[in-house]
Amino acid sequence: MIQKWFRIQEHGTNVTQEIMAGIVSFFTVVYIIVVNASILADAGIPFEMGVAATVFTSFIGCLMVGFWANTPNVLVPGMGVNALFTYTIVQGMGLPWQEALAAVFISGLVVTAISFTSLTDLIAKAIPNSLKHAITVGIGFLLTFIGMEKGGLVVSGKSTLLALGSFSDPHVLLTLASLGITLFLFVRNVRGNLLIGIALGTALAALFGGLDTGSGGETALSLADYGSFIGAMSFDSIGSIAFWVAVFSLILVVLFENVGLIHGQMEMIKRPDKFKRTFQASAVSAVSAGLLGTSPTISSVESAAGISAGGRTGLTSITTGVLFLSSIAVIPLIKMIPSSAIAPVLMIIGGLMIQGIREIKFDDMTDWFPAFLTIAAIPLTSSIVDGMAFGFIAYPLLKIATGKWKSVGIVSYVIAMLFVMNFVLHTAG
Repeated sequence: MIQKWFRIQEHGTNVTQEIMAGIVSFFTVVYIIVVNASILADAGIPFEMGVAATVFTSFIGCLMVGFWANTPNVLVPGMGVNALFTYTIVQGMGLPWQEALAAVFISGLVVTAISFTSLTDLIAKAIPNSLKHAITVGIGFLLTFIGMEKGGLVVSGKSTLLALGSFSDPHVLLTLASLGITLFLFVRNVRGNLLIGIALGTALAALFGGLDTGSGGETALSLADYGSFIGAMSFDSIGSIAFWVAVFSLILVVLFENVGLIHGQMEMIKRPDKFKRTFQASAVSAVSAGLLGTSPTISSVESAAGISAGGRTGLTSITTGVLFLSSIAVIPLIKMIPSSAIAPVLMIIGGLMIQGIREIKFDDMTDWFPAFLTIAAIPLTSSIVDGMAFGFIAYPLLKIATGKWKSVGIVSYVIAMLFVMNFVLHTAG
């Protein structure tokens, strides 16, 4: 039955290999449960609700892509878009998290509608490669900054915006020690390195009194409690400009990030024909994220781990999803994990994301300068969308200035105008 449903032999794999690949994917991406819940907590979502939402959304997303697209992709709340949700939409724009979840739901519906049309291919082809890579790099710098802030390595300065944290602060020292441990595991290619780093960082904090054990005795999360949290969306601000700016922002990020990631992952398994269905599954999964209480899902970068381990079919992603569901039993332990253990993971992920800068061609200023603006503006404005806007607006302007306006497709001009509208609406809101 399994062989026939997933066409195992056709993909040149076997059931054991697929299950093992799913396990590898899980241990490389399971850190998202803690990290995503921590970021959502900054938006006001109770930590345990954030953990449960991350677990159930990842479970459903993995099942969707496994059964619908039959690909080894892992769909989880995305790093970067969760930062957009918390630090831009909630903290920056002032929407309560309930209304931000409603924006996630509506943006997911729009992206789903797009995914079932030819617009997906048009948009993917319209985005210059330099800007595709710049977005990833900029998000990497933003996540690094968030990690350094959580770890106390950077603080608000007295005479400057930022300053170096105090090395006499035990929290800073624990962060640095955890970073050293996690980096050692990572460069040694230890399987599940980020998860092990979080575990050892937590143990280190416990050893030196940096662990909050106040919730350690609590029982596992009550499903009734989480059941009352599901569908906590609020559409009270649906008539406001700020709400629709949030929706537009989420659409842009979810659309562009997924298009780039899924294209690359389909190339890894040499099945570009599966792009459409995989993107559709990711879009529908983003709708479920709003209902279940988290920021939108994406096809995670860590999907590459399962692919590298031999995963070729949806059985890999379904295995990962089932493991996500089983992790709900250890929520009390997850709640005890300190920010000094989470911060290093954010910094390392950020470092991995900036490697895309090598793909930007620096022989034409009309290409690299818009990319530079995006890279710089995302962390400096703490807004992924505003950073993207700088690059997408500058790109056609520089092409026009150098007489290369014909090389810019009409879709790129439309996107630039949408970003200009985004700035105008944001200011008006």
